Amino acid sequence: MTNLINLDRRRFFGIAAMTVAAVEFGATTLANAQTAATSSAKKVGGHQSFEALKQINAGVLDIGYAEAGPANGPAVLLLHGWPYDIYSYVDVAPILAKAGYRVIVPYLRGYGTTTFLSKDTPRNGQQSALAADMIALMDALKIESAIVAGYDWGARTADIMAVLWPERCKALVSVSGYLIGSQEINKKPLAPKAELAWWYQFYFATERGRAGYAANTRDFARLIWQTASPTWKFDDATFDRSAPAFDNPDHVDITIHNYRWRLGIVEGEAKYDAYEKKLAMGPVITVPAITMEGDANGAPHPDPSAYKAKFSGHYEHRNVTGGIGHNLPQEAPEAFAKAVIDVASF
Repeated sequence: MTNLINLDRRRFFGIAAMTVAAVEFGATTLANAQTAATSSAKKVGGHQSFEALKQINAGVLDIGYAEAGPANGPAVLLLHGWPYDIYSYVDVAPILAKAGYRVIVPYLRGYGTTTFLSKDTPRNGQQSALAADMIALMDALKIESAIVAGYDWGARTADIMAVLWPERCKALVSVSGYLIGSQEINKKPLAPKAELAWWYQFYFATERGRAGYAANTRDFARLIWQTASPTWKFDDATFDRSAPAFDNPDHVDITIHNYRWRLGIVEGEAKYDAYEKKLAMGPVITVPAITMEGDANGAPHPDPSAYKAKFSGHYEHRNVTGGIGHNLPQEAPEAFAKAVIDVASF
């Protein structure tokens, strides 16, 4: 297997060069969007921190999370992506709290103050493991059901929760729509342009990639922020606020396992096999849902037309314009918060 995944060094650098060229091309084509940024994007940064950061034992983890709003309000679970953290929601949470919601924003496994309770627990990044973590968190907090919302890894986790535990999900907000995958699906090659967009996944498949990510985690995260949101002009203070989340002792292990698991290079845990078997069938999401997409998303993402049929309940898709990239809740917090509030009334 190792021989199959080792990339020729010269070929790798050729791919890297093409990636830089593609990023530059994308930035040029989005120049008009940058100059026409909406007010929702310009308002980013109004809140610098969360009022309350807490810890709770849940399942195999000691989960760190932010909480806002009344304790007896309807619950909302906001899930971040890779390589980001809870501060993607620093401007969303106050809006929802003011509207009367109990807002929970957890660090996913491998981020921030979320740690494993046992050194013997596998540092597993497979998709169903992250979703099971969030159900365990809801159990620990005695939350029977919640609106679940997210982007990137967080959207995939929310989608999976809505499929495997629909009774725990009042409604769903998912950036980039239906992101549930399987190892079998991921065996199918994509078009060259789409494969190029996943360059880091192939990098992480190598030991060189693992070592490179471990040695340059923060620089790597900054690069992803820049390429995934090419018109988002975040400052050093904004990045530096989130960067400590990547210093988590399990962050590299979780990240590498996640992307290698997707390609079928490594195994998951047997206890999640039944979940993955169901997810591999591409099940329909039945809970009320709003999907969203920014008009300047530079990360790999499906076209909304490709997943519309995956939502059988009350469903709506929203395009957010004005140069909004991959980290939609942080770049357009008002639009994201409105989607959460609106989906609750479906």
